[in-house]
Amino acid sequence: MSQCKYSFKNDYSELVHPTILETFARYNIEQQEGYGYDIHSQKAALYIKQKLENTDVDIHFVSAGTQANLIVLSSILRPYEAVIAAESGHICVHETGAIEATGHKICTISGVQGKLNATLVEDVVKAHTDEHMVKPKVVFLSQSTELGTVYNKAELQRIREICNQYGLYLYLDGARLGTGLVSEACDLTWSDLTHLFDAFYIGGTKNGALFGEAIVIVQDSLKTDFRYHIKQRGGMLAKGAAIGIQFEELFRPVSNSCLYEDLAQQSYQHAMTLAKGIRALGYDFATEPSSNQLFPILPKRLAHKLSITYGFYIWEDLGENVIIRMVTSWAITEDVVQGFLEDLHAAQV
Repeated sequence: MSQCKYSFKNDYSELVHPTILETFARYNIEQQEGYGYDIHSQKAALYIKQKLENTDVDIHFVSAGTQANLIVLSSILRPYEAVIAAESGHICVHETGAIEATGHKICTISGVQGKLNATLVEDVVKAHTDEHMVKPKVVFLSQSTELGTVYNKAELQRIREICNQYGLYLYLDGARLGTGLVSEACDLTWSDLTHLFDAFYIGGTKNGALFGEAIVIVQDSLKTDFRYHIKQRGGMLAKGAAIGIQFEELFRPVSNSCLYEDLAQQSYQHAMTLAKGIRALGYDFATEPSSNQLFPILPKRLAHKLSITYGFYIWEDLGENVIIRMVTSWAITEDVVQGFLEDLHAAQV
């Protein structure tokens, strides 16, 4: 690791944006109410509602994405109900069976480059015909997906229509919502989210926060007693201000933007520069570059040479080639991007 110039393994290796760190220091010994009743959490919730252009939503702060998914989904589902998700979805692969541990089945779909569509969702619903099977009740999506792809508005509207037709809730994992929204492949606005989804969360951990996610409950029927679910699942922090302060800074309005959007844009733009440079050197991608997760296809020999000085994951072994996963963070710099492209070019020789 001592020889590693830079790690592209994830977008949370750097601890926290300096602005948030400065704010922590400023309010370090300030006394606040606990459990999310502090003024910072209240201001953060107000700023998020302003960004969503919707004051009729409930905002709750929890520490991590897996916790957010677990709390929301377990609060929605009755004992015999199930979740529909892409087989690459985070709840299927990287959450240690958290949803299944609550007694709920996940109905997985192969998906198309990590995405579900209305037809696939409807097929699952129709395949579950009676009380001898679980009853699908929630559709789980991610924006961006685990494969770096993003949904556009038309795709989500069609899924929403199917959910309405069959009485399903639509839930969004927003661990990387920032880069998903700023992507050129995405035509969604913040306000669209509250019209399309019954609940979602806004990821802070992977977009400049030290830790923390903001759960947004849109559907009125899901709002009642939600704090009981948070407490029972271990998500209610006594020092709730620690998350509130972060989201207050991330969503504080600055002109027509906010720090959250600026950091997502920085991460996304550097990813697109990387993608353009990698493609210019003759390499393709397993999925079209659309977010801060890139999946270039490289000769195995070349990937091995690069792995000596750069951190990344081997996503799939294709024989002579491998798919690697590279993730750009909010803190990445132009020098790092150009340095990698130069080293990639040199390693070709």
